[in-house]
Amino acid sequence: MKYIINQKIFSIGDKFVIKDEYGSERYFVEGKVFSLGDKLKIYDSNGQERIYIEQKLFKLLPEYYLYFDGNFAAKVKQAFSLLRPKFQIESPFGSYSVEGDFFGYDFRIMKNSRLVAHVSKKFFSFRDSYGVDIVNDENDLLILAVVIVIDQVIHDEDHHRNH
Repeated sequence: MKYIINQKIFSIGDKFVIKDEYGSERYFVEGKVFSLGDKLKIYDSNGQERIYIEQKLFKLLPEYYLYFDGNFAAKVKQAFSLLRPKFQIESPFGSYSVEGDFFGYDFRIMKNSRLVAHVSKKFFSFRDSYGVDIVNDENDLLILAVVIVIDQVIHDEDHHRNH
């Protein structure tokens, strides 16, 4: 399945809309405005919370925990890398790795050395926009939540570099 993740540019806090390849709004992402660390929730099109994302503070490298319907679903941790963004995901669904290109515009999400998703950032728009292509037998919500985490980490790094 293919998805488009669009960040709303004129909003307070982090807000994303996730559409499927047919243009239907499937999920909405909202972040808490005044909190220590990132805290985001992903809602389905019926307004039901499906995923809670929480950044763990005081870590050398960024680390996030994902909860599906209140249950632990994954730990996403940025791995040390000098040239390319890399992430490790530990989950009851399996172990994943993510590696991006030098500029952080394209990512491959692998599970047991098998490509399960490709993420491409559109850098020609005024807002962050990602295309996410997920293989049919993978957990779409898990992959989409991982992409949101990657965006948070890269956005935070870009923000700190520019200040």
